[in-house]
Amino acid sequence: MTDRETTRLIAWSNELRHVHARLREALDFARAAVAAGAGDSTRVDPGAAANLLLYCRGFCVALDKHHRGEDRALFPAIEAAHPELADPLHMLRRDHLMIDELLTALSGALDDDADAAALARHLDGIGAIMENHFAYEERQLLAILDTLALDEDAGSVLGPL
Repeated sequence: MTDRETTRLIAWSNELRHVHARLREALDFARAAVAAGAGDSTRVDPGAAANLLLYCRGFCVALDKHHRGEDRALFPAIEAAHPELADPLHMLRRDHLMIDELLTALSGALDDDADAAALARHLDGIGAIMENHFAYEERQLLAILDTLALDEDAGSVLGPL
């Protein structure tokens, strides 16, 4: 194996860690936008609403694209190379569906002009499930990703962040 091939293989685990860190940052930005928009009241200040929508919707899109890319390309490649990981991959896909439902609920709350406390609860719920999901995914897959031969663009597989 050439140095370039080794670098590309190892890069998948690094890419996954990097994307997870960026998604955590995006969640933090969304939470900060909710907090800044609320000020001393429970209603989101109209002046902060644009930032809130930008950060929350941006976070939703980024997380959704990350999971869709994993489901489309990464998980099938892992399962083909490591059929013994079928059960953990099934659990990760199930998490993706649950997170998608939570993102849809957050989007609905944004559309319904929910108050800051409700939006914060949505983000907290997403954050809790997301953090558990990321931790499990990293425990199960990082070592595998160091040896996975997947010839795809990292942005299309893990999400464009």
